[in-house]
Amino acid sequence: MKAILALEDGSVFHGTGFGAQASACGEVCFNTSMTGYQEILTDPSYKGQIVTMTYPLIGNYGVNAQDIESWRPHASGFVIRELSPVVSNWRADWSLADYLQQNGIPGIQGVDTRALTKKLRVRGALNGFLSTEPGVTEAEAVKRAKEFVFVGVDYVKEVTHKEAFAWDPGDKQSAEFDVVRGNTKLDSRNHRKPLPPADIPIVAFDFGMKYNIARNLRQTGFKVQVVPATTSAADALKHKPAGIFLSNGPGDPAALNYIVREVKTLVDTGIPIFGICLGNQLLGQAFGGKTFKLKFGHRGGNQPVKDLESGRVEITSQNHGFAVDPASLPSDVAVNRINLNDQTVEGMRHKTKPIFSVQYHPEASPGPHDSNPLFAEFRRMIEKK
Repeated sequence: MKAILALEDGSVFHGTGFGAQASACGEVCFNTSMTGYQEILTDPSYKGQIVTMTYPLIGNYGVNAQDIESWRPHASGFVIRELSPVVSNWRADWSLADYLQQNGIPGIQGVDTRALTKKLRVRGALNGFLSTEPGVTEAEAVKRAKEFVFVGVDYVKEVTHKEAFAWDPGDKQSAEFDVVRGNTKLDSRNHRKPLPPADIPIVAFDFGMKYNIARNLRQTGFKVQVVPATTSAADALKHKPAGIFLSNGPGDPAALNYIVREVKTLVDTGIPIFGICLGNQLLGQAFGGKTFKLKFGHRGGNQPVKDLESGRVEITSQNHGFAVDPASLPSDVAVNRINLNDQTVEGMRHKTKPIFSVQYHPEASPGPHDSNPLFAEFRRMIEKK
């Protein structure tokens, strides 16, 4: 199956198709993680994007049903150097190619991903068109790439759950896996560590929330009520939460004025709030600040972030293409974390209200666990309040 990837600047890459026989437009971006492709594909923050993996061999451990991060994969297309012909992991349920085919997502392999990544780093993020369907010409592919629009589009409404729900009321999905060795009587695939009591109720706004965020909140002792992105502040407060969590999500935060309005209302109530990724950007706007588009974004599991309060450096998992403009923030909001690669805002804390946020993903999946203690910090903030 022949495949083609075209960029809006006229560049064309040819390769071999895998996954679904389909066509898709999206902003072409790259992720530097060495593992975790299935978590990346199912991260709702990738809605409207064609993801390029910089690590050359992808698919060797397949895909399993336990490590997905949303109700379906959300990436528009997948670009890799080489697809592993062998799936060799005892937890695998499908091959990567089968999983993409089942979900209608086209993939292309045989691409010089190093050259593609260097182009995106120099030129900045580019819109693209990927097709594994027969008969697509280079001219048609470039035309489709140029016609696609990413900035200013509201993708949150497409990925959020449509109805509110209680996360894992039976405590069957949230506990950490416990590695079983030497006991053949235990189900090694499903054996988990015990959970603490869920004694603090919170509301989590789902702007495209990864499941591992909800798992981490539950592991910290929160009783999590998930609400859709369109939920008003008044309706969220009807659940009588002790705190509010603002999740990650896709696209341009400047296109989400209807959410910013509700977040501002929540800020004004003085209720404890913790935001990550898109939640950080929405808080920045609710504080009165502005956001801007990064040249090529931060996507990978190796982003260095400095905590300006403690001096500690965290290696973090990130996936975002926009950032908060620090010069636009009011004096009662402190920037307390920065990215050590480009000095952009990676965290904020309100000076008088129990509100803090980070631009990265403390739940990882995939990525390092340096930032996992932020969930416990949220709990301590609520307990103090």
